[in-house]
Parts: sequence; structure tokens; C-alpha cells
Amino acid sequence: MIRNMSYQLIKLISLLILPMSLAYANPSQRDNDETTQTQPQISDGLRYDTWGIAIGVRRGDIPYAVEDDEVYDVLPLLKYQGAYGFIDGMEAGLHLWKNDTHQVNAYTRFRFVDIPKELQNESQAQAFDFGLQYKFNDGPWEADVALLSDSNKRGYMYTRAKYHWHNGDWDLIPYAELQWKTDKFNQHYYGVGTYDAEGGLQFNAGITARYHVSRNLYLLGKFGVGRLEDAVAELPTIDSQYQYESFLGFGFFPEPGKQRFDHRNPSATKDNDQFLRIAHGWATPSNLSDILSGNAEKDPYNNQMTSLFYGTRLTDTLFTLPIELYFTPGAVWHYDSEVQNDIVEAVVAIKAFYTFKFGPRWRLGVAEGLSYVSDLTYIEGSEIAEKGYKPSKLLNYLDFSFEVNIGDIINSQSMQNLWLGYSIHHRSGIFESSSAFGRIKGGSNYQTVTLQWHF
Repeated sequence: MIRNMSYQLIKLISLLILPMSLAYANPSQRDNDETTQTQPQISDGLRYDTWGIAIGVRRGDIPYAVEDDEVYDVLPLLKYQGAYGFIDGMEAGLHLWKNDTHQVNAYTRFRFVDIPKELQNESQAQAFDFGLQYKFNDGPWEADVALLSDSNKRGYMYTRAKYHWHNGDWDLIPYAELQWKTDKFNQHYYGVGTYDAEGGLQFNAGITARYHVSRNLYLLGKFGVGRLEDAVAELPTIDSQYQYESFLGFGFFPEPGKQRFDHRNPSATKDNDQFLRIAHGWATPSNLSDILSGNAEKDPYNNQMTSLFYGTRLTDTLFTLPIELYFTPGAVWHYDSEVQNDIVEAVVAIKAFYTFKFGPRWRLGVAEGLSYVSDLTYIEGSEIAEKGYKPSKLLNYLDFSFEVNIGDIINSQSMQNLWLGYSIHHRSGIFESSSAFGRIKGGSNYQTVTLQWHF
């Protein structure tokens, strides 16, 4: 129990530190060409985008001896490349050391365990594993090796090679990967704790693809196959040695070859591409539709939270519209009450802002990302328990905001970068559609008052 609590604490600290470190930018680097943050880096015809947000459906074969043959997952994906780390879909790293060719990273990657979806909430066997990664880049070639462990010190290692190919509207990345798994790992995940299993070598290969449809819109796809080692394939729990997976979705990435869009917003200058936002909020047992329709109920225990978010601008235009995108990690403190203890929450997201003028300037915002809590809040736990789910600390994160510019209201030039607003802080499991979030339907909502300062 103590070992598991220590691992959870380390994981929470990592999730707090990683996005903050990713977002912290070197001022001298920001003073370089403006296009480096809003356009893909191009080298020898290759594209390396610095940001992106996507969603899609993953299909995985079930290798176990069960009636179901396949399982589907809805996956929201973020991409961000910063000076000190990266997020790339279901993996992320914090640079411990790097140069132009080599990297050593504190690293995390999501490990899928494909079982029938009705069993996924109870088992919650798949999760983000943590470890160390070495990565090598040379032109279109990329190779990495990582040593990882789950929360119970069941270890494994992988080595992987990729080739980046770009032509016109197409980006293709074929890959091959070898996984070395320990006896303890195979016995738990394939012998399901009942049958002894030897460690061994699993082989995976496939290709990821991206097609540029128009402006910032892209179609995404993936197809891969994995071959389990013979010792695992011969277990009574396994009925297939080969496991196929695929992914199909869409996303928003930098538009190739376009300059920045200047919508002449005073807070959108080169010197004001970051923000700090502080918010204080109150829990509500109401769902999103009730809140948006003005019918939110008050939490009888008056549970409250305070959050601090940092933002760094990725682009100030989307589909040629004056929509700004920010990479925004944050930390949230949930206060103790008569029904819960103090709880810490870590968030990483990409948020879009649309500014319009109706007297003073007003702004609408919406964010998509991931949220991880050190413990379940009362407002969330009570709903999960009522529906009979096993809770998940990792859930999808949404934020909806409406703000007004303080400088415009009081006619003060010095306050032109300060915004006062209202926002909804939302965690949910995307209606049982994602095993990454424990196949949960429900979550929590907080209504907050915000102050956001751009600098």
C-alpha cells in the first residue's frame, strides 16, 4: 500500500512538473523568427509540427481467449514541442539532456491492454507508465529506447525506429518496435496472475499517416500489427499470437506555408504571447447542460477550488479566423471540507480564444486536455459511486470561459492585458467511450471566477 501511494505521489508530481517545464520558454528563443511557433519546421522536405490537437477512434484486437474479438476507444490527442520537452499523443517527455541529435528524457507512455470494454472499468489495467528514454534524430530517421515500469514495478523495455516521409499533402511514418518484457510483466498481463509466463520479446510494426485536407484540418490514420512471443501465445488465456490495431481521426495542426494572421488585438502583440490565469471556483452536482442553461444546483457541502494556469501562444489564427490557440498547463488545489481532504489536480490542455468587440472587447474560450487528481473529489466520487463505476484519476478535461477586458471597461491603457471572466472547470470520461479514462460516464464541474493577465 505504501509503495503504491509513493508511486501515485511521484506520478502526480511528474504530471505537475512536466507540463510546466514544457511551457517554460527561453526568452531568447521566443525572440527568433515568429513563424517558428506557428508553422511546421521543415528540414529536407520534412515537417515537424510544434503543436496540434486531434481526436479519433482506435480499434484493437483482443488477444485473450474471450468471446469478443475487438474493442474500440475514443482518444483525444495533444501535440506540443517546447524547449524543454514534448507531448505527442499518448506519450510525453521532459528533456534531462539534449543537443541537436541526441536526447535523454524523463518519459511516460500509455500502455494499452485490449480486453472487452465491459471489463475495462473494473480492471483499469492500462495506464501511463514512467521511465527513462534515449532518443536519436538524424534527418528523416528517428530512433529511441526506453526503460519503463508500471505502478507495481513490473518492468519492460522497448526500442523503436521511425522514418519520416513527406510529399505534398501527405505525411507517412513507418515504424518498427521491439519490446523486452519481464517474467513478472507477462505473468500479470497475459497469464492474468494465474499462469506462469516467461519474459520474452514482442515485435510491433506499422505506419501512421496524415493527410492535409484544407488549411488547419488534417485526417489521421494508423495501422499496426504486433506479434506476441511464443511463450505468451501458448498460454491458456491467449488465443491469438498476432494483434492488429488501427486508428482513424482528424485534427488541427499548423497550416503549411502560411504567415501569422494579425487581427490587431492589443493583447496579441509579440510581447504578449503568454498569460497567467488565476481562478476560484465552487463545485456543483449539475451536469454541463444544466449549467449552460442557467439551472446549476449548489453543492450542499460548498466544496471549492483555486487554480493557476500558464499559457503560451501557439498561433493567433485558425482557419484564417482570429482564433488564438494556447498551450496551457495548470495546477489546481481542491480545499478540504467536511466530506473531503485537500486534493491536488494537474492539468495540461490546448485552449482556443475568439475575441470580438461589442463596446468593450469580449472573449470566448474552450480548452481540451487531460486532468489527473491525487484523490477523487467528493463531487466526482459521489456521482461515480451512484452510477456503480470504479473511479479513474485520469479523465478528459474541458474548460469553457467567457471574459471581458478590464482595460476597455475602465478606459485604462495599463489594464489592456487584463481579463475578468467566468469559466466552467470540467472533468469527464467521454460517456464511457474511452478506456484511457476507465470507461466512466460522468465526472465533475466547478463554476469559477477568473482573472487572466497577458504579458
